[in-house]
Amino acid sequence: MDDLLDALARLDARLENLERRVSALDHLAQPVRSLPVPVLFPAKETAAVEEFALPPQGSVFPVVGKAMLGIAGAYVLRAVAESGSFPKLAVVVLALAYAGTWLAWAARAAARFASTAYAVTAALILAPMLGELTLRFEVLPGLATAGVLSAFVIAAFGLAWKRKLTPMVWVVEAVAAFTAFGLLMVSHDLAPYIGALLVMAAVSETAAVQGRWLGLRFLMAPVLDVALLILLYIHSLPESSRPGYTAVSVPALLALPSLAFLIYGASVVGRTVMLRQRINILEIIQAAIAFVLGALGWLWFASGTGRVGLGIFCWALSAACYVAAFVYFDRVEEQRNYHVYSTWSLALVLAGSFLMLSPLLVAVILSAASIVATVVGVRMARLTPEFHGLAYLTAAAFASGLLLYAGRALAGTFPTAPGGIVWMVAVSALLCYFIGGRFEGDRLNQRLLRLLSAVLAISAIATFLVSCLVWLAAIGMNIGASHIAIIRTLIPCALALAVAWSGSRWRRIELVWTAYGILVFVSAKLLFEDLPHGHSGSIAISIFLYAVALIMVPQVARNVRSHEDGAPKS
Repeated sequence: MDDLLDALARLDARLENLERRVSALDHLAQPVRSLPVPVLFPAKETAAVEEFALPPQGSVFPVVGKAMLGIAGAYVLRAVAESGSFPKLAVVVLALAYAGTWLAWAARAAARFASTAYAVTAALILAPMLGELTLRFEVLPGLATAGVLSAFVIAAFGLAWKRKLTPMVWVVEAVAAFTAFGLLMVSHDLAPYIGALLVMAAVSETAAVQGRWLGLRFLMAPVLDVALLILLYIHSLPESSRPGYTAVSVPALLALPSLAFLIYGASVVGRTVMLRQRINILEIIQAAIAFVLGALGWLWFASGTGRVGLGIFCWALSAACYVAAFVYFDRVEEQRNYHVYSTWSLALVLAGSFLMLSPLLVAVILSAASIVATVVGVRMARLTPEFHGLAYLTAAAFASGLLLYAGRALAGTFPTAPGGIVWMVAVSALLCYFIGGRFEGDRLNQRLLRLLSAVLAISAIATFLVSCLVWLAAIGMNIGASHIAIIRTLIPCALALAVAWSGSRWRRIELVWTAYGILVFVSAKLLFEDLPHGHSGSIAISIFLYAVALIMVPQVARNVRSHEDGAPKS
């Protein structure tokens, strides 16, 4: 009995203790601490995931059902048009309003999935309807259909702009672009639908300049390029070879490709010069393609003055690109823009020169330009102007006939005496090499520049020496092919020794490389020209001279040591 009483007393004490603890907890105010929620995606990735994420399963089916009702309504309109019970023009207006209503509904939908679904519905209503109204019922002319497609895209961009409805814009522009291209191919009425594609390209490039929907350019640019190429090719054929195609006037053939270049050129300038953004590969390629298509239009369809006008435009645009390269893109982070714009300038100068000038004037002007560019490169300590000078000099050598004459003088049938312009370009090559040699440094691209310049200059020297020796020998003797073969071996071998010694003396590694290149040239000449076609005596002398050069050139050149200078700017 006593044990039971003790147990009850202990139990009572524990209950009292528990009541005191519960009471203390009730009066203790502690803030509730929440556990941190881990962030699985960065902000931009989260926005992208939310934009393209599917809604809950319960809300998918109603959206799809409404879209199917929209498609059913389009078939009702088609049945009304086929029945002829209403004027076809009224059906057209009603159908356009119907598609526009679905597009507006897509912009007002709260959920992104619903917005995309309704945009797809609007596009699927509009595209087949326009195809039938244009091709089957022949209610809408091509110009009106192209205008509707353009207005549809512009409306979609305007409605989607505030909320940045990317899927809606992609759906509408893709369907409109491929609809225009398909109607272009089927109807053979090219100009209106290319005009619609130009409007779509202008809208997408305008959005890209504002930083919106940059990927749309990957869609629009190829479609427009192919359409323009088809236009130019079809109308370059004789009229009898393109039956069924709607005639396009010459001003339209000139304007459509030019507008494409204007659109993409303005976009590139806006993004790189005004917004100081880095040019991307697509912009580089598309700007070049647009320029080529525009140039083809002027070359094929413009009159003689059009060719001159294109050349003047190339020169003016080249000057603008040079200003952009050297004034706006002189920072390290903008090196790609600098190199792209300067390369465009070089190509435009060459294109304008060959379009406008005779070969003689091309050789004179580009020779002078090569010297000026080389001097500027040395003064500014930049390699890019020097590379441009080398390109101008090579083009001048081609236009003057120096390259052709050098090839025939050093191998093959010996040519007749060239004009004075050839030797003027040869002197320019020597001047460019000696002026460019004042720009010290041993970077790889600098060595490459000096090597190419040395090859061009030494080739000019070899051509001059071979020509002079052949002409002098012809004065005192009846010179034949065997004598010319010996001279063609003697001069290069002697020149290889002189060039190797000069490289060793003035520490010009590019001269040593050029000397070895001369020996490779002599090897090829002996193998492919002297041995199959030469005289035994001339072959023996040539091989002897070649052997002496092989022995002496490495000994003369082995003291060459490259030295390190400060790294120049490119």
